[in-house]
Amino acid sequence: MKLKSLLVSILALLSFNIAQAQKTYKLKSPDKTITMTIEVGDDITYTVTHGNTLITKDSQISMELNDGNILGRKAIVKKTKSKKVNEIIEAHFYKKTQVENKYNELTINFKGNYKLTFRAFDDGVAYRFSTSFKNPIVVKKENVTYKFDNDYTAYVPYVNARKGDGDFTTQQFFTSFESQYTVSSLSEMDIERIAFTPLLINMDNGKKVVIVESDLEDYPGTFFRKGEGNSLISVQSTFPKVEEQGGHNMLQLVVKEREEYIAKTKGTRDFPWRAMVISENDTELMNSDMVYKLASPSRIDDLTWITPGKVAWDWWNNWNIKGVDFEAGINNDTYKYYIDFASKYGIEYVILDEGWAVNKQADLFQVVPEINLEELVDYANKKNVGLVLWVGYYAVDRDMEDVCKHYSKMGIKGFKVDFMDRDDQKVVDFYYRMAAMAAKYHLFVDFHGAYKPTGLNRTYPNVLNFEGVYGLEQSKWDDATEQVTYETMIPFIRMVAGYLDYTQGAMDNANKYNFRAIYSNPMSQGTRCRQLAEYVIFESPFNMMCDSPTKYMDNAECTQYIAEVPTVWDETVALDGRLGEYAVIARRSGEKWYIGAITNWDERTIEIDLSKLNLKVNQGIMFRDGVNANRYAEDYVKENISVKDNKITLQMKKGGGAVVIL
Repeated sequence: MKLKSLLVSILALLSFNIAQAQKTYKLKSPDKTITMTIEVGDDITYTVTHGNTLITKDSQISMELNDGNILGRKAIVKKTKSKKVNEIIEAHFYKKTQVENKYNELTINFKGNYKLTFRAFDDGVAYRFSTSFKNPIVVKKENVTYKFDNDYTAYVPYVNARKGDGDFTTQQFFTSFESQYTVSSLSEMDIERIAFTPLLINMDNGKKVVIVESDLEDYPGTFFRKGEGNSLISVQSTFPKVEEQGGHNMLQLVVKEREEYIAKTKGTRDFPWRAMVISENDTELMNSDMVYKLASPSRIDDLTWITPGKVAWDWWNNWNIKGVDFEAGINNDTYKYYIDFASKYGIEYVILDEGWAVNKQADLFQVVPEINLEELVDYANKKNVGLVLWVGYYAVDRDMEDVCKHYSKMGIKGFKVDFMDRDDQKVVDFYYRMAAMAAKYHLFVDFHGAYKPTGLNRTYPNVLNFEGVYGLEQSKWDDATEQVTYETMIPFIRMVAGYLDYTQGAMDNANKYNFRAIYSNPMSQGTRCRQLAEYVIFESPFNMMCDSPTKYMDNAECTQYIAEVPTVWDETVALDGRLGEYAVIARRSGEKWYIGAITNWDERTIEIDLSKLNLKVNQGIMFRDGVNANRYAEDYVKENISVKDNKITLQMKKGGGAVVIL
């Protein structure tokens, strides 16, 4: 009996200690719709609900260090702190000038010099690790898990891996981040392939979740792959150990061997935010500011020298100009023609894409003999046009300050930096160094061949664009992709992360049946009005005009509109849309509202309620698809319109679009 009593006492004591160790915390969004439940015990997990909908359940959080210490395992809480924030962020070169930043926050400090900060917004949740070690640390991996209770449909941008050494997962870390969306159930995801973010989960009752990350600094980006059951588990690129110059025209560093850890970093720091944007309807996703809100504030004091705008682009249209007495190509005469065109229409910039520097040398001080940059800069200055240079990643990284100093002094306005094709810690560090160095010499940056935006444009507002999208350039060689369908997914998924260098503006337009990929004379899928609408739909402070000056001047009415449409906005209101079907967005600049609409391959008539815009006028103009646009995609009508009772009807042909200016 004594032994039995002793065992009972021991079991009771153990149960009591376990109960004491397990702690539960709740955090609600300001509007009480979203609830985060954090459980701290042997592991740290969190559950998220939106109204009566379970979003994620018991999703584990941990970070494993190389010394064997696992942050989040057998965690002991020291103290907690809660706060409420309701502030306005003054945004720069963004889709609005003011961003509402309203959230409730819970910070849990743990024994062992680390903490977790959780935030609940009305439209999503986020969390991040912070550490306070005296010495630098080595992070082996971070476990980011999203466990769903049902086999939901996912929109997954799988990595299209470039050829590399090592196993398949390692090869997948070398990617351009240009992928379409594979639509499948969570259970049917390819377990061998990894995917980057943003990544969308289609929940019940029309609700959707978009997974993003923000404030990615001195740390690798996070991919996801299928986990057990209906879960997604994180994969981070390990740190490069051995690199060799190679890749596209010897402009890249190709990783030949990697370490077994993901980051060596400061012991005292904040780590990236892990976030979910949660919507009750598809339209809400187009209004999201989550990534921007979570990013670090601007590190540039003086922004007066930064000028967003549009740029006449040479590469996509293959320098196809006519009616001149010189041979078009990479030479001063051709670029003077582009400069004259830009000056005529008030276009801010002309870019010299690949070819102005000697090929395969990765040396930006070796300029081809056909180009005299000083002469071009002087000519462009007289025409009030700025010049921008395309540069390869390794070519600029090997001599960054001298390159920035030299070309800034010459009068170049910015760089389009291409072919990073990685997001390991070393390359992420390059983005920050490049942004800071460019700012030092009053240069702006467009990151092409880039991972998705993670808020760097807030921290360094001279970063005016990112690619990370399966853009219009693909139409030069891809016959198979239904670009029109993909474009009606972008505003609800990729654009949740931020800007995109989509490079729209084609003047040769084709329907679904007569489109052809022609490298030297490319065209777009969908109607002419669709191309016009994309200057409103897609967010892009540094916005390409992809076609040739000759074609633009042959289509002067459309070109005048493209030249005049703003690239940054005072206000943005998503009006209507459904993922993969259509999108309607209104953006205000000054007193003028621009409304853009695009549809998939379905012809569509929709009535739009404009009451949210608080219109001061009811007169405007509309570009709409012509009656024959289904058979001749370039058919369009420009007409005067009146708005009655804050309603407007948009009629779009197959692959069509519309623009309204009020």
